[in-house]
Amino acid sequence: MSRVPNPIRLVVLCVGRALVRVGLVSNERARRIAELAWPRIVTGVARMSKNAVDVAMVGVALGSTAIAGVGLAGPYWGLAFAAGGGLAAGTIALVSQRFGAEELDELGQAVRTSVLIVVGLTVPISIVFFLFPAELISLLSDDAAVIDFGASYLRYVGLGVPFAGLNLIGSRVFIGIDDAWTPMIVRSGGAISNLLLNAVLILGLHLGVVGAAIGTVASNVLVTGTFALLLLNGRVPGGRELPIRIDPFGPYLNANLGKQLLEIGVPVIGRNLVWTVAEFPMLAILALFGSEVVAAFVIARRIWGLMNTPGWGFGLAASSLVGQTLGRGDETAAEAYGREIVRFAVAVYLLSAIVVFLFTEPIVMSFVSGPDDPSVPIAVSLVSVACIAVVLQGVSGGAAGLLDASGDTQWTFFSQALGMFCCSIPLTYLGATTSLGLTGVYLAFVAETAIPAVLNYYRFVSNTWKEVSRDYRVDTRVADD
Repeated sequence: MSRVPNPIRLVVLCVGRALVRVGLVSNERARRIAELAWPRIVTGVARMSKNAVDVAMVGVALGSTAIAGVGLAGPYWGLAFAAGGGLAAGTIALVSQRFGAEELDELGQAVRTSVLIVVGLTVPISIVFFLFPAELISLLSDDAAVIDFGASYLRYVGLGVPFAGLNLIGSRVFIGIDDAWTPMIVRSGGAISNLLLNAVLILGLHLGVVGAAIGTVASNVLVTGTFALLLLNGRVPGGRELPIRIDPFGPYLNANLGKQLLEIGVPVIGRNLVWTVAEFPMLAILALFGSEVVAAFVIARRIWGLMNTPGWGFGLAASSLVGQTLGRGDETAAEAYGREIVRFAVAVYLLSAIVVFLFTEPIVMSFVSGPDDPSVPIAVSLVSVACIAVVLQGVSGGAAGLLDASGDTQWTFFSQALGMFCCSIPLTYLGATTSLGLTGVYLAFVAETAIPAVLNYYRFVSNTWKEVSRDYRVDTRVADD
C-alpha cells in the first residue's frame, strides 16, 4: 500500500473515528468499512472527474454543439453500465458469499458464468450502436449538427460497451474477496490513461468527438485486460498473492449459477436503467424551460456525480461485508454491518455536501465561460438543492448495497423507479407547464433520492432481506439459531 497520504482515505477514517467516539459505529466494523470503501470512492472521483474534463475538452475544441451531441449519446452509453453493473451486483453477491463460505471452486464458476452472460448482453448493444448511431441520436434532437457530433461519438464509443461491462465484473470480483485496493489502482489508472489519450486525440491530433470515443474505448480495453491478467495469474504486481485464481479453461455455463446471477442482476439492471431511461423524458421536459435550464441541469448533474462518489464505496462495502457475513450464516453481524454502513455513509455525504454548498458558485463557474452566462444562477440553485438530496443518497445507496448482497434486488429496483418515474419526472413536468416553475425541478432533485431512501431503509429494518438471502447461500444454516 502506498505511503503517500491519501486525503480521501484520511477523511473517511476520521469520520469513522468520530462515529466510533459517539457510539454510532463499532471500532472494528468502522475500520473494515473504511478500508473497503475509500478506494472505491477514489475510483469514483477519478472517473467522475474524467467525465467532467472530457466535456470541457470537447467544449474547448469544438464548442457547445459538440457538448450537446456527446451529451445526447450519454444515455446510450449508460446502457453498458446498466447491463454490466446489474450483472456485477449478482457477481459480488455470489462471490462474497462463496468467499465467506470458503467455496472457492464455485466462486470461480460464478465469475466465468458472469463473464459469459455480460458478453452475451453487451455485444448486441455494441452492434446496434455501430450500425444505427444517427437514428438513435435523432430520437432526441432534430439539430443536424448535434446529430452529426452525437452519431460520430456513439458509433465508436459503442465498441467499448462489452469491455465496460467486463471491467465492472472484474472490479466486483476483487471487492467480493475483500480487496478494494486493486480495483482502485486499476480503474483510476484507466481514468488517467483516458484523460491523457483524450488530451492527445482531441487537442493534439484534432480528432474531436471521435478522439474522445477512441480514448474511452482504449482505456476500457486496458482496464479489462489488466483485471483478466491479475485474476488468471492469482497475484498482483509486487508478488502479493490473491486468495483466488480463476481458471479460464473451466466450464463457463452453469444453469443454476446463471439463474441466480440473473435473478439478482436483472432487477439491478432495471434499477440502473431507471436513470438512463429517465434522462430521455427529463431532458425533453427541461427543454421546455429553455436551453439555459438544460445547461444548468447538465452542470448540476456533473457536480452531483462527484458528490455521489461516497456511494460507490459504501454501497459496495455493504455488498461485500454483508455478503461475506451472510455466507458464514451470521445474520446478526450482517444486520450490524448494514446499519453502521448507512450511518457511516450519511456522515460522509453530509460532510461533502457542506463543502460543496459553501463553494457552490465558484464550482459552477468552472463549467462556464464567464459569470454572465444565463445558466449560472439556475445551476447554483440546483447544486444547492442537490446538497440536500445527496445526503439522502447515503441512506438509499447504503441500504441498497446490503439488499443487493442478500439478493433482494427487486425491492431496490422498484424504489428507484418509483422515485424517478412517479415523483421526479412528474414534478419536473409540473414545473415546466404550471406556475410551479423551477421549484418543480428543485423538488424533483429531492424526490429522486428521498423516495428510495425511505423505501430501502424500511426494507432493511423489516429483515425480509435475511429470508431472501437464504435462497442464494451455499449453506443456509443460520448462526443465530
